[in-house]
Amino acid sequence: MAILPAVLLSLSCAQPSRSVPDTDEMQNLREIADVFYSRVSNRRFNSISTFHDPALREFFQSPEAFADYYADLADALAMANFEYNRPSSVLIEAMEVDSEGYVRVQLVLTGENGKPLRFWKTRLAREDKWERSSGRWWILPGKL
Repeated sequence: MAILPAVLLSLSCAQPSRSVPDTDEMQNLREIADVFYSRVSNRRFNSISTFHDPALREFFQSPEAFADYYADLADALAMANFEYNRPSSVLIEAMEVDSEGYVRVQLVLTGENGKPLRFWKTRLAREDKWERSSGRWWILPGKL
């Protein structure tokens, strides 16, 4: 019976504690997020050249993390009927720190509507999760 509390204590100690980002870190994230989302604008997400673009991959800790994020975003754009899976603009609406120390970035992507006879724009509201690790900010993909 004494083993269970010891195991739980060791597991809780193994979890890295996240600190709340200060104002300078949040400003740094805002600048980095602006760069990333400007690179997302006017890119086709049903294109192999976009998938292999190193300028997009540098915001992810691993190739697998990028592939998961890319697949999720490409699917969301297709489901929202973006013409050519291409957002024409990305607007960051809010950035907030959650209880675990991650930063949630709420954004809206807009683009041309890919459905026939739809002359108005389409939009997609999305939330991305960012983490500060190893001295820099990384995007965390959602669960697929």
